[in-house]
Amino acid sequence: MHDIRFIRDNPDAFDAALARRGAEPVAGTILKLDAERREVTTRMQEAQSRRNEASKAIGQAMGQGDKDKAEALKAEVAEIKRTLPELEERERELGSQLEDMLARIPNMPADDVPEGDDEEGNVEISRWGDPRAFDFDAKEHADIGPALGMDFETGANISGARFTFLRGDMARLHRALGQFMLDQQTRENGYTECNPPVLVRDEAMYGTDKLPKFAEDSFRTTDGRWLIPTSEVSLTSSVMGEILDDSALPMRLTALTLCFRSEAGAAGKDTRGFIRQHQFEKCELVSICRPEESEAEHERMTAAAEGILQALELPYRKMLLCTGDMGFGARKTYDLEVWLPGQGAYREISSCSNTGDFQARRMNARYRPEGEKKTQFVHTLNGSGLAVGRTLVAVIENYQQADGSVTVPTALQPYMGGVTELEPTR
Repeated sequence: MHDIRFIRDNPDAFDAALARRGAEPVAGTILKLDAERREVTTRMQEAQSRRNEASKAIGQAMGQGDKDKAEALKAEVAEIKRTLPELEERERELGSQLEDMLARIPNMPADDVPEGDDEEGNVEISRWGDPRAFDFDAKEHADIGPALGMDFETGANISGARFTFLRGDMARLHRALGQFMLDQQTRENGYTECNPPVLVRDEAMYGTDKLPKFAEDSFRTTDGRWLIPTSEVSLTSSVMGEILDDSALPMRLTALTLCFRSEAGAAGKDTRGFIRQHQFEKCELVSICRPEESEAEHERMTAAAEGILQALELPYRKMLLCTGDMGFGARKTYDLEVWLPGQGAYREISSCSNTGDFQARRMNARYRPEGEKKTQFVHTLNGSGLAVGRTLVAVIENYQQADGSVTVPTALQPYMGGVTELEPTR
């Protein structure tokens, strides 16, 4: 959500920032609607004030025996009472229109975000690790996985496309990855482990900018709740409507949860394999901090996600997303892209975003700086630390052997109960 006062004071700068994201100028439309709402609010307040004054004057006129004046005042009060509900309804209507318009406008990009229309405009910041040199033709996970317990057929038979049934050591490796991530983020990086709901109300989805724009990409239950597309929704919403103590910041939260996405906006993409599923697990990272800390917190969060890839010895690159490829609520985003030898390409495995006060305004999440009476909106950040399924894909492809087996990374072996290799069963 945007600050209407900023738009009033900086309409040209607001439109210029949106233009960097390829959005049409809207400041003029917003300010016209805002001016009408404020004018109606002023008329309503004046009417309320006059009603109160006239009501008091009636008693005074009656006490003075001036019945004509009293009757005139009564008529005036009656007319105000008749028109006031119309003004109140109009104010609510204009306020709702303004809020809806502001809710559909993306966040403004940070000054150091490169301009671009799509992923081609993203900028590579760094690389880590050298892709392994294979002495055989590396295969994609979808070709290796079935013999190791990655059962696409059964998943599709039970639930349809984009569902997978994991068995045996493959399921155990998936579990090991999630537990390893959670342990690293809590023990090494100072995140507090949480176990949040995966069903949330409209307010939580709206506050984390998933509604109204991304409703079609999410699943909704018959009682009106939403299956979370990421535990960013639950974790960030834990401070919805709160005024936090300064001493509570920065707040760093993590959770390993199931996530659900309808992928309506990704029809036809990655239909083969385990890359893009309707149901998946993710170790999410969320930070809630003071505004002056958010840039440093963004770098810290991204490093925490990178640490998982480094511990698993998976080559990756760090990308700074351009204005045309960033998410709706982000003001700056780093993507981590892991090397997949079967595809011969880098693929996204984590996205870490600083949303500034964009989400905090939507969910009214504030803090009171020490020694001050006035509150400020917090800044919120979110990132994957990491997506478990995509990490499983990366492990399978990078640790594959010529005979179809997959070596378990050293960092995961303590979680595998002595299993050091996934061997084909057929």
